[in-house]
Order: sequence, then structure tokens, then C-alpha cells
Amino acid sequence: QVHVVESGGGSVQTGQSLRLSCTASTTTYNFENYAMGWFRQPPGKEQEFVAAINWNGDRTYTARSLKGRFTISRDNAKTTLYLQMNRLEPEDTAVYYCAASNYTIVVITANMYDYWGQGTQVTVSS
Repeated sequence: QVHVVESGGGSVQTGQSLRLSCTASTTTYNFENYAMGWFRQPPGKEQEFVAAINWNGDRTYTARSLKGRFTISRDNAKTTLYLQMNRLEPEDTAVYYCAASNYTIVVITANMYDYWGQGTQVTVSS
């Protein structure tokens, strides 16, 4: 079992940055046994993939539309996942979710994730 809690959301203006954190606690296997990912759900829209990372952080994948602005990383010693978001735009307004997968490789589809956080709100105003 993995319990994940997101933090770092908030309200910012266009062009500013935020760093989201996702702290994980595990009961069966260590944090490094899980691939991790970020998803988001804009208001009134379906959930969408943001970025994913493999078990040790040497492989990442970011949604094409977000490359260059969003960076995913992890610190296994701190059992924490991060999402650095730069040059934020109003279109980035969404609830951001952290998820853990029983896979160790990079996974980009939501149904391959087994554990989800409650989400953190990010609001970007123009």
C-alpha cells in the first residue's frame, strides 16, 4: 500500500512558478519500488496526464504540450515526488494529482496507477 499526499498548490499569476510535492508513505515496499506520476483535471474537463518518472528517476516523460515548462523529479531518500511548474498559464489551472504505480518503469496512462492522492488546487490568473 502507498499513501500519497500532495502539497504546494495555490494561486499565482501568469508567468509565475510553483513546485508541487507529493510525500509518500508505504507499507509493503519501499518508495523506490514504485513509478510515480502527475495528472491534472482542469475545471469542467477530463483528467489528463502531466508527467511520469520511473523508479530511480533516470527516466521521465512529460506531456508534449508541457515540455520545457514542467519538470518531474523524485527524491527516494525523502520518499517525495516533485513537479516544478514554470511560466504558468491560466490553462494550467486544475487540480493536480500524484499517483503511484506498482510498475517501476515510466507509465503514462491513468489506469496503470494504483494509488492516488486527494489532489492539490493550482489556480493561475491572468
